[in-house]
Order: sequence, then structure tokens, then C-alpha cells
Amino acid sequence: MSDTDEMTPITLYRLQACPFCERVVRKLSGYDLPYTSRFVEPMHSDRNVVKRISGARTVPAIVDENTGVTMSESGNIVEYLDKTYGGAD
Repeated sequence: MSDTDEMTPITLYRLQACPFCERVVRKLSGYDLPYTSRFVEPMHSDRNVVKRISGARTVPAIVDENTGVTMSESGNIVEYLDKTYGGAD
């Protein structure tokens, strides 16, 4: 399920003990979506991998290969997951 090293279509870039990252983790788990966690450098200026994929150094950031979406900001990610995987409202 989560935190595996196997290739999964969803990759979450995150920090340890980050409440915004944990919000996204709870949403992914709630929808039972497999994902890969990639823990990034705590120092903001060292997060070059996140900047390359999302254009910013902020976390959480998500890459969803199912839909081709890459985004950051926990609120945006949660809204995206609800709309994409939450089913009909």
C-alpha cells in the first residue's frame, strides 16, 4: 500500500513530521491509493528535486502518473484527490 519502494503511479514528496504532508498521506490512505513516499531535504534551499518536478521547493508535492498531474500545496492536493479519486458527490 503506502511507503513502498515498488513503482507506483503516485509519488508524494514530503518531509518527516510535516503536518501538511500528513494531511495528504491521510487522504491517500483514505482512498486506499498506493503511493511512493520520497522524503526530501529539510533545508528549503536544498530541495532541488522538488523544484525540478513542481517548479517550487515547497512540500508536499505530488506526481500522479495516472493523470499526468504534478502539484504542490496540501489544500490543492487534497482537493485534487477528492475530485479525481473520491467518486461522485
